[in-house]
Amino acid sequence: MVFFLGVNTNTVRAQSAVTTIKGTVRDAITKEALIGVSVFIPGTSAGTSTDYEGNFSIKTNQTTDKIQVSYLGYRTITVPVTPGQEQTLHVKLETDAKQLSEVVVVGKKRKVKYSNKNNPAVDLIREIVANKPKNKPESYDFVQYEQYEKMQLSLVNTPEKLKRNIFLRRYDFITSNLDTTVVEGKAILPFFMQEEVTQHFYQKDPAKRKQIVKAEKKVDFGEFIDNKGMTAYMQHMYRDIDIYENNITIVTNQFLSPIADMAPTFYRFYLKDTVTTETGQQLAELHFEPRNPSAFMFTGKLFVTLDGTYAVQRVAMWVDKSVNINWVRDLKIDLDFERNNDGRYHLSKSQLRTDFGITQNSDMGFYGERVVSFRDFRINEAQPASVYEGEAVVKQTDAVAQDESYWSAVRHDSLSAVEANTYTNLDSLVNMKSFQRTMDWATALIAGYKRMGPNIEIGPLNTFYSFNPVEGFRLRFGGRTTTNFSKKYSVETYAAYGFKDEKWKYYLGGTYSLTDRSIWEFPVRAIRVSYQKDTKIPGQELQFVQEDNFLLSFKRGESDKLLYNETYNIEYLREFENHLSYKFGFRNWRQSPAGSLQYALVGDQTGDAEPLQLHHLTTSEASLELRWAPNEKFLQGKDYRTPIASKYPVFTLRGAAGLKGPFGGQFEYQRVALNVNKRFYLSQLGYSDVVTEGGYTFGQVPFPLLTIHRANQTYSYQLQSYNLMNFLEFVSDQYSSINIDHSFNGFIFNKIPLIKKTKLREFITFKALYGKVRSENRPENNPDLLRYPTFSDGRQATFTLEDKPYMEASVGIGNIFNFFRIDLVKRLTYLDNPNVSELGIRGRFKFDF
Repeated sequence: MVFFLGVNTNTVRAQSAVTTIKGTVRDAITKEALIGVSVFIPGTSAGTSTDYEGNFSIKTNQTTDKIQVSYLGYRTITVPVTPGQEQTLHVKLETDAKQLSEVVVVGKKRKVKYSNKNNPAVDLIREIVANKPKNKPESYDFVQYEQYEKMQLSLVNTPEKLKRNIFLRRYDFITSNLDTTVVEGKAILPFFMQEEVTQHFYQKDPAKRKQIVKAEKKVDFGEFIDNKGMTAYMQHMYRDIDIYENNITIVTNQFLSPIADMAPTFYRFYLKDTVTTETGQQLAELHFEPRNPSAFMFTGKLFVTLDGTYAVQRVAMWVDKSVNINWVRDLKIDLDFERNNDGRYHLSKSQLRTDFGITQNSDMGFYGERVVSFRDFRINEAQPASVYEGEAVVKQTDAVAQDESYWSAVRHDSLSAVEANTYTNLDSLVNMKSFQRTMDWATALIAGYKRMGPNIEIGPLNTFYSFNPVEGFRLRFGGRTTTNFSKKYSVETYAAYGFKDEKWKYYLGGTYSLTDRSIWEFPVRAIRVSYQKDTKIPGQELQFVQEDNFLLSFKRGESDKLLYNETYNIEYLREFENHLSYKFGFRNWRQSPAGSLQYALVGDQTGDAEPLQLHHLTTSEASLELRWAPNEKFLQGKDYRTPIASKYPVFTLRGAAGLKGPFGGQFEYQRVALNVNKRFYLSQLGYSDVVTEGGYTFGQVPFPLLTIHRANQTYSYQLQSYNLMNFLEFVSDQYSSINIDHSFNGFIFNKIPLIKKTKLREFITFKALYGKVRSENRPENNPDLLRYPTFSDGRQATFTLEDKPYMEASVGIGNIFNFFRIDLVKRLTYLDNPNVSELGIRGRFKFDF
């Protein structure tokens, strides 16, 4: 028997016909509040669960006259409601479960010491872990299903503040499209929406996957925000959630699954109830929580079958507010599973909801949601081999051209009125002149480029002013064409002037795409041609920043050994869908010493004659680069691409050959180098980024053509450089190196009282480099070679790595103010070299969750 009582209190007609339903759910007999009861509007995605006091609240602007209340072990009921009003319901559920005699209920309220020993909940978890391989979809020989995915990102604030926002208040049609039913006490304003319907095929042996994109629809931001880049970043944050994997990656962090192999070591488990459903299926309800509330783990509950398969049937979990994750105020995950014909379960729906904010208590923020549902799930139905031919992901030609009638038929769940309006509202907004002006300045501040008309933009703005010992005060002005000018080709140029050396520097380059896509859009097939006349510090290679960035003008020690380079360069780049690429090119490079750097021949050292000074060296070089990055993902912009670190390695093989004769080339040599980098995830211990590299130079060459090892005399921490090595300090014609940068991700600090509230993160780094120079390339053995550089006092400045490797290590604290890392770096070897620093403090900015 089921009882419910509906009471209308303060009944008012809600703005925009909002229906508000509040209430409690209790056991009809014991009057005990029921926790985790599902309360939802049938046929929609609107719903919630009761809290620890049995309370619930739902707001919706969809027309509805009923809600459904469902709880394992109780009869599901439908309760009538009045549309467009605020009402309070007191729902009483009557049990409909057969309680098992062997049930052991262990509650958190019992004041007993928790132990894994003799704990039925832990015994059950171990059964689940043992049966994971059987319950994964990959256990079947063949699997196919249709998947519907919806992602959205919204502004969050109180309705009044959103309507008064200085940037939004002029757009009434935008601020009137608010949804007050999602986040309690606040409104959300969607500004990004994407939907996708795909058909998936899986074959176990040999392992093959095929994904066919049948329909795709998303908000188009126009020229100011790259749509593919936005999609890539959303997919980077909201990845597929597989409860059967040991680790689950969400918003760039790894969380330990509650059914990971080592879960009993890190989680506490409680068996709350064992029930029988209406279909006769026996399920156990398990509650779980991390032993350390600040660790990257979940709190929640899961329901597991007790028929011997030990399959997960439902999961509701969330992240505690004390977890060391930036800007996330709330993160909830709901997973639902359906039964297959063979009695096992497959994932039928996954919902991830995230509330972002600068602080926990601020009204303003962002709300992100990803909903994935699965339909027509079939197992062990073989498909013809032709299904798996071609690329792994294929988009149908009409995928983006489907009309609304098609979408209404294929959506697994209907859109709310606010979601449906998002497409048309954003389309109108991006065509308004006032919005375009606002986005133009926002792009200039964030990306560093300011548009000057539709076809040209100037920048980077942070390179307009810099300084160095050779050029002194340096001004630079440049720009490039936009994709409005052409998607097939682009032109970039700049001019710079040094007020100390009184010399002009300039650059002119062009790229032509051999496809109908942008020159940056994967997979690239393009030709690039450039001419550059500018200064360069030998051995300085910066990551993701310009060398004449103003902040990098500040350097330690002597840094007045520069080059004047004049370079002609042409290259061809070809990328493939499997992320294999090759690039070959030709470069003519004329380099002249600048500042205190001199190109002095060793010559005959028996007399008193001054060594012969060379004014320049000229090389003509052909090059080839092979790169393989399996399963690589990257954040794709209109004119940039940033790779996303993952568990997959990246291999880069480079080769070059110096040509004596053509275009004045003076040297004949060959050079080869191999670089391998990979991220190793260590679950709760964080992750390590490891880079190994080795190279060899064949032939006799002067020191400027040897490998000048990457040094850094700026105060910016460079991951791929040696941060306490001086420019031009070490050269080699053969070398090997390893760099290890490990992030504990708060593993240590999260266990220290007070410090764990700061959400700081720990880093340790070790770098080692070993190399040597063959006898034929040593200046002391060959009078035709150039002398190694010296300091102004005559002491030698450049050395070889003959006796021992160069090593440095650092410890760092990251996540300072959520985006800054500072490292204390110690140099471990070659401390007797002149003008070196044994200790140094370096910093870097990094935006991450």
